[in-house]
Amino acid sequence: MSELPALPVTFRPGRTRAVLLTAGAAIFVVITAVALLLEKLGPGERLSFIFTGALMFGVLAMLARVKVVADESGVTVVNITTRRRLDWAEILQVNLRPGDPWVFLNLSDGTSLPALGIQPGIAKQRAIADARTLRALAEARSIREPEDHED
Repeated sequence: MSELPALPVTFRPGRTRAVLLTAGAAIFVVITAVALLLEKLGPGERLSFIFTGALMFGVLAMLARVKVVADESGVTVVNITTRRRLDWAEILQVNLRPGDPWVFLNLSDGTSLPALGIQPGIAKQRAIADARTLRALAEARSIREPEDHED
């Protein structure tokens, strides 16, 4: 990769997001229409139909919110229900191996953090390019300080 993108940059699975939000909206509209068109339903039953449609849309919207935001000071990983802020120096490695469902970040504390914002699902080549870009950014911005060993 010859040139890094200007920061901040956001990585998210655009096609997957569009599919999830479209499906969620369609499900909500269909369930709401069914609730309003069925004459034998009482007000409570109609409301429970509409609530169920809204709940299904909400779950799909949470799945669609995943992203990875890289800026000058680090990376914010937004997964389905969590958000984690990392300094560049905390990211040791960015991995997207064949068969992985999304990128994994190997961290300086010895753990691995899934970054669902880069996933090869529908757009495999885009995910590979995004993973390479994030890897290059991490390598360019990480400050690896020598460990002090005082005994």
